[in-house]
Amino acid sequence: MKPVIDLDREYGIVLEGGGARGAYQIGAWKALREAGVRISAVAGTSVGALNGAFICMDRLEQAEEIWKNLSFSSVMDVDDIQMRRLFDGELPLKEAVSGILHQLGNGGVDVTPLKELLARYVDEDALRSSPIPLYILTFNMDAFQELELNVRDIEPGMIKDYLLASAYIFPLFKNERINGRKYIDGGAINNVPLGTLIDRGYKDIIMVRIFGPGREKRVKLPEDATVLVVEPRVHLGKFVDFDPRKSVRNMKIGYYDAMRMIYGLKGKIYYIEENREECYYLNQLVNVPDTVKTAVMEAYHTGTETSRWIRRFTEIIAPAAALELKLPAGWNYRDLYLAILEAAAKIYRIPKYQIYTAEELRNRIISRAAPGDADELPAFVRLIVKDEERGGQLL
Repeated sequence: MKPVIDLDREYGIVLEGGGARGAYQIGAWKALREAGVRISAVAGTSVGALNGAFICMDRLEQAEEIWKNLSFSSVMDVDDIQMRRLFDGELPLKEAVSGILHQLGNGGVDVTPLKELLARYVDEDALRSSPIPLYILTFNMDAFQELELNVRDIEPGMIKDYLLASAYIFPLFKNERINGRKYIDGGAINNVPLGTLIDRGYKDIIMVRIFGPGREKRVKLPEDATVLVVEPRVHLGKFVDFDPRKSVRNMKIGYYDAMRMIYGLKGKIYYIEENREECYYLNQLVNVPDTVKTAVMEAYHTGTETSRWIRRFTEIIAPAAALELKLPAGWNYRDLYLAILEAAAKIYRIPKYQIYTAEELRNRIISRAAPGDADELPAFVRLIVKDEERGGQLL
């Protein structure tokens, strides 16, 4: 595959806050790293600051391993079984509310486990000597002031404290003062630190979105700035649901979403490497057996005279199918073909997290199709399956 982004440039990376959804950022980083994307700086808020530290230390495998094993008790002083019951809706409401109020009454949930995790894995010397500067955001409650800190400028021995300060979710987490001052999660004021890099003159930027709770500041971009975005098209889960299984899933999603951006992959649900001319896709849609033409024309009430197939298809059937598939105005035949392909793949439960060509995905669909399926499927799916012969029978 050939990247569609310029790998001769260096990119600043923006990582927003979002708690447990942060696993997605590690998956995206893995794809960027594999593709040879060079990173000039990282700006992160909350979990974005923590993940940013691993990027600047260049410790991908370590970050992956942490997320693969990250549970509630890895972050907070809580019981994993009780928390799982709470998030699965198995804990009685009265008991859940009582537990939450008790924790808040004691100043919040103790995050000593997270503090110990940072002490174990964050290497301050590696961060200071890294060629990639890390900017982290937190909020000083005493001065009521947002802070953007370059970790290279933080006093010796305090980097881990300020990384933790960036992730103090208020009022959920119990807060420890730093040099007598109280700090909370930077997301309360600025959860997407794009401006941190723009203000420092970075022009080529990749934002990795996880849509965590918090404020997103408006940023005026210079005319010569370019911002590329990696973002999920599925929900990544609750931001405090620290479940290793979900973290593994979110890392996989982040990886393939970054691949979509890097290589210009098509598809809304699937990841499709496809860049042929539009006429190819129109030909694929209209070049079908007469049995399919008749069935599709009948389904769209256009008569069954196959001699009028192409005109009926372009004037009536294609626009109707595009409407069914909720394609935006201005769609073309490539959009339509790939949308039909994805709809059929979803029906046949083809695995999503893999890069396909259109032909590979169609072949996977056909391999799962069975005689008689056509009667139960949307008519437009037959344009993909094409009533292929299987064991002497037509689908």
